[in-house]
Amino acid sequence: MRAPTPTPASAPWDGGTGAPAAALPEVVRLGRDLCGDLAQAERREWWLTNGRGSYAAGTVAGSLTRRYHGLLTATLAPPLGRFLVLDKADPVLIDGDRRWPLFTNRWAGGTVEPAGHRHIESFRLVGRLPVWRFAIGALAIEQCIWMEHGVDRVQVAWRLVGGTARPLGLRVALLVNARDHHSVSTAGHARPEIEAEGDLLRVIHGDWLSLQIRAHGGTLELDPAWIEGFELPVERERGLDDRDNHLRVGHALLTLEPGAWCGISAGVGELPEIDLPASLRAHQARDARLLEQARGADPLFDGAPAWVRQLVLAADSFLFARPLPGVPDGESVIAGYPWFGDWGRDTMIALPGLALATGRPESARRILETFARLVDGGMLPNHFPGAGETPAYNTVDAALWYLEAWRAYVEATGDDDALRRVFPVLEAVIEAYRDGTRYGIALDPRDGLIRAGEPGVQLTWMDAKVGDWVVTPRMGKPVEINALWYNALVAMQGFADRLGTDPGPYAALAERARVGFHRYVRNDAAGLLDLLDDPFGDDASPRPNQILAVSLPASPLAPADQARVVAACGRALLTSHGLRSLAPGHEDYRGTYLGGVWERDGAYHQGTVWGWLLGHYALAEYRVTGDATLALSRLAPLGDHLRDAGLGSLSEIFDGDPPHTPRGAPLQAWSVACTLEAWWRLQRASGGSRS
Repeated sequence: MRAPTPTPASAPWDGGTGAPAAALPEVVRLGRDLCGDLAQAERREWWLTNGRGSYAAGTVAGSLTRRYHGLLTATLAPPLGRFLVLDKADPVLIDGDRRWPLFTNRWAGGTVEPAGHRHIESFRLVGRLPVWRFAIGALAIEQCIWMEHGVDRVQVAWRLVGGTARPLGLRVALLVNARDHHSVSTAGHARPEIEAEGDLLRVIHGDWLSLQIRAHGGTLELDPAWIEGFELPVERERGLDDRDNHLRVGHALLTLEPGAWCGISAGVGELPEIDLPASLRAHQARDARLLEQARGADPLFDGAPAWVRQLVLAADSFLFARPLPGVPDGESVIAGYPWFGDWGRDTMIALPGLALATGRPESARRILETFARLVDGGMLPNHFPGAGETPAYNTVDAALWYLEAWRAYVEATGDDDALRRVFPVLEAVIEAYRDGTRYGIALDPRDGLIRAGEPGVQLTWMDAKVGDWVVTPRMGKPVEINALWYNALVAMQGFADRLGTDPGPYAALAERARVGFHRYVRNDAAGLLDLLDDPFGDDASPRPNQILAVSLPASPLAPADQARVVAACGRALLTSHGLRSLAPGHEDYRGTYLGGVWERDGAYHQGTVWGWLLGHYALAEYRVTGDATLALSRLAPLGDHLRDAGLGSLSEIFDGDPPHTPRGAPLQAWSVACTLEAWWRLQRASGGSRS
């Protein structure tokens, strides 16, 4: 029997399953230089999601650096009650008397033992599938991890791909937990019943949770013990508890056959028999279908750059089921992983890029109709605190973004039936903002602009608050709110035309807002004021909010003023990964996003770079210059960023100071969505030239 031929690192990877891997992008490929360097391998994370809000995550090194890292964080209290239930599956390769750990652990005090990352020859993402290749002399072993869509289930698989025709052994330690994903554990906090029989192991936490683990190509043995003192350096960096403990329930004893997959499956509740290769094929085939769906909806995606196709897959990670009474097929958007839920503002900003640009108009409609049930007092909820709790309506812009999302949906689909059904809700939004609703939100009859704000409340997207400290209160008339207001009125005018109703009232309000908006234009030709009529006066702080007055479809500005806005943002705020939230040189500027909660929230909108704004800058620049090639070039550095931080996706924020280190959530919906939407719209505008 001949040893199997090793898979070259550069060849299309199908896992030996016949899956359509050649159609999947492989933007992320890391070699020994990064995988063998612990600092580099730990800063790069893989993430998987399942469309239910559940996820799996870890570092390329195999170590834990966050409380959120684990092989299965399951939604046990839908829609967003997420609990870590399976933490690690740590393999040791066995060849006779020789043993090689293929995993890495960090311990309290800084010890790293074992250091299995040194054996990683390469890491790649095949679509969204993380694949490791370990090399020890002539021996080569591959490992991959995937989740099943729509169920709380994960698979971890290994195969021998080179170096010997003999079977080898693999002993895999299984570490579990049963804690809220925002917390850390105390040793002994959970005392489940543990049962093992043949290839199935059950971990039973009373009548609350049953985790089942099945071995494929081997057996399971019990070996319960609490493993204490895992160090979490990212949590320490964030000023949070940085020690965790996990329960080892036993080991999977697997046989590595040349070219054949073995591994484990784990899931909540009853675990069916699973064919590992078939499950892997299904995972890859779903990614291939998502790419084909985008290509089928718009030929622009046929031959799109690999980084753009990767963003199409990344977009899927944020869409999830959000059933409501009367809306069993409701959908929403996870704002970011790992700690965000669904936020009204983020959902509407992200919707065109996540669902329309990717050829998923049905998802867009379901999201829009789901949120139609939640409009109250003309406002959209900011976020959902938890299962059974009342949504918080403390956002002035979410409802205006909702109107823009409907405009984008109708533009893309021509779905007048859906528009007709929702039009009374949209009318109610305009009426509430005109006549007055929560938090002082109302039309000022003197200039036709929207004012908003009360002491102690943060209403705009610059919403950091620590205790009673509202970092950027922005009471009065924020510039982006009135850019959105004007855009919404123009959209409503168009909706009324489509439906055969009188557009006059919206046209009149829009004209008043357009004239009033000139108050934002600075006398020094340096763009726009950030805030009018604050209790302490107008605010000229150089912030990026003004870019929306140019990037939104309807702009209240004359072309010359649009050009000045783009120039002002380009001079002081533009970086390779987004726009700074405040210009360097301002007395409140903070160039790094580090430290405890007070330090980080104090920097969140005071200089920190936001990725979602780069797409808006690119669209605004194109509007002013007509140069699509230049505008598209602004997006390319985010394509490079797919190889850092949350691999294959885009981070929430970056330091304001170079080199703009990624911070915050490693996967952020509006970063992905606004980049993808901008690329899509710019390609359409330029006639489809590739970039």
